[in-house]
Amino acid sequence: MENGRSQTLMTALGFDPGAAQLYSRLLPLNGWPLVVVAATLSSSEEELLEEAAPLVESGVVSIGETLTVLSPTAVVAHMLERAATRAQDAHDHLLKISQSVPYVAGTAARLPAQIGEEHPIEGEVIATEFTPETFERLVSATSGDMMWLRPAVTVHPSEMRFISVIESTIKSGRRCRGIYPVAALKHSPDVLRMRVEIGEEVRILPRVGTHLMVVGSTHAMFPDPLGPVEQPIINVRQRGIVEVVTSYFEELWRRALPAAELDDLPNAERRLLLAELASGAQDEQIARRLGVSLRTVRRRVAELLEELGATSRFEAGVEAARRAWL
Repeated sequence: MENGRSQTLMTALGFDPGAAQLYSRLLPLNGWPLVVVAATLSSSEEELLEEAAPLVESGVVSIGETLTVLSPTAVVAHMLERAATRAQDAHDHLLKISQSVPYVAGTAARLPAQIGEEHPIEGEVIATEFTPETFERLVSATSGDMMWLRPAVTVHPSEMRFISVIESTIKSGRRCRGIYPVAALKHSPDVLRMRVEIGEEVRILPRVGTHLMVVGSTHAMFPDPLGPVEQPIINVRQRGIVEVVTSYFEELWRRALPAAELDDLPNAERRLLLAELASGAQDEQIARRLGVSLRTVRRRVAELLEELGATSRFEAGVEAARRAWL
């Protein structure tokens, strides 16, 4: 029974079935000499090392003269810490890039008093106003998938023009992905559903801290400084920076909740609350990010603990991962 639970846990954490099954076989052999482990599994030491490579790379298993295997509880803690570290590192790197943009072009990097047209800066950085027109020109002049972060979704006439361009882009065969805050589920659900209906892949997070758009491997666009304000937009066309920004987006995408749960708001909010608890966020932070009162957060946490049969938040995270709620 324990092996079955462990395998479910490992697949819930993103390991393929083969790695999950191997973890279940290795778990009871924790602390055994490597040669004995290999013999027990009817394998050579070299074959075992090759098969266990994904588990070793993730830090779940360590193989030396003896075998070390993290317990299921320790695996959850380790993977949560690993994911949080990657996300924070990517965010810090992106922030540094944003802060360095003015130095790329020296004093010329400052926006002119009149915005609305593109103004070349050193050839690789452009300051521009982001409108449906500039978005359409950008789409027609580029190729590759598109992805964006939107801290807020407002219902205004230009939104329909953006959606129209996105729909045409998707019909041409390009993939479009967007990450939105959970508040958008309450304030602009029709807009999100419309985007889903035209083929945009939508995911949600408790909070989205800045505007961002990436086009293929050639363009990264974000405000200067980073944040929820849409203007002015800096368009960076340096491959290395685009790759870093793309990595940041992909890390958030892995943590975000799929739009398949948009019609089940209570369940979506439960998933997001669990993700916040797993990250170690305090109740006050969770309340701000989910857009609810502190009293509501505490009530929902108590309900979750009871539903999961857990006596602590950490235990709730372990049980939620086992049930594939995270």
